[in-house]
Amino acid sequence: MASDADPDKWECPPHTRAKHQILASYLDAWYPILSTWNGRIAFLDGFAGRGRYNDGSEGSPLIALRHLLDHRAWPSMQHKEFVFLFVEANADNSATLEAEVDRFKTARAPWPPNVRVHVINAPFDKTATALLDNLRVQKRKLAPTFAFVDPFGYRGLPMSLIAELLSFPKTELFVNFMVGHVQRFIERDGQERAMRDLFGLHVEDILKDWDSSDVGRVEHLRAVYERQLTDVVGFPYVQSFGMVNSTGNLGYYLMHGTRHPSAVKAMKAAMWSIDPAGGFSFSDRLAGENVLFTPEPDLRPLRAAIVAGFAGKAGVSIDDIEWFAILKTPYRETHVRKAIAPLEGDGVIVVHRPGKRGFPSGTTIDFG
Repeated sequence: MASDADPDKWECPPHTRAKHQILASYLDAWYPILSTWNGRIAFLDGFAGRGRYNDGSEGSPLIALRHLLDHRAWPSMQHKEFVFLFVEANADNSATLEAEVDRFKTARAPWPPNVRVHVINAPFDKTATALLDNLRVQKRKLAPTFAFVDPFGYRGLPMSLIAELLSFPKTELFVNFMVGHVQRFIERDGQERAMRDLFGLHVEDILKDWDSSDVGRVEHLRAVYERQLTDVVGFPYVQSFGMVNSTGNLGYYLMHGTRHPSAVKAMKAAMWSIDPAGGFSFSDRLAGENVLFTPEPDLRPLRAAIVAGFAGKAGVSIDDIEWFAILKTPYRETHVRKAIAPLEGDGVIVVHRPGKRGFPSGTTIDFG
């Protein structure tokens, strides 16, 4: 929820609704998974906004709270501690957010004592620094945390700080990378420090092997930022999802960083669940081809990637192919069977199945 003090600007456009649908869907999976193995988990909203839009739509803080308390598994999670940190730099926005949270808590009275909510009126970077300082003093580690960082622009989220904050196990990042703003201003005078903070690199290093075309610039910046989340922050799994409007233009990237394959699987499910009829859809690239997240996607890039990835291998389980799709391609595991089905008829693969048809569990495949 991007910060802006003018209430007249607090509309909820289709791309914001889609982004919040993804957040809600992912949290539905994240809450029970993390609470099963941990006694305390945290949700950090770095640019929390006002809490509610002009049309009554909930912002990310209320969405996060509601999807915890309305979760079907909530009765089994009530002995775990949930901490919500809603950080908003603008004083007016922060006061409005706090009032919205109070109204939400009143409507849910009695408020569960294991759910702690803090609205913090401060910039995200100062809040994160203070949090780290406090952890050092107490000689403690950060609890398993999902950090939702959704700025309007590119200031206030330095790569070095994100790397230190999210260096702890079981932390994840869902960040809005405003590539359009970055592309527009990266070569302007006076932006060097902001870009160095954002990427953790000097501008000349960011622009190394720079493609001057508009598409090439966007793709280059995405790749550099994604690489930094892997190399500097330490996320082995980083997925970037380009938000594409009805005219085909890419507005920004949502990037998810995690250390756990199961989290990638859950985020993929959330991304592919968005209905493109709302005017926005998501895309990613595979071997130079765009993959549009639609109900009936083009599976040819996935099919080609599977053939190339397993060429010459025998006895490959269907489970291994599904995890390949999840971790190495933009696709979900649910796309695999339909993608590889034509390969058997074409003689590209030999299928060893426990049943008479399909690709049931226990199926293995030989690739030519």
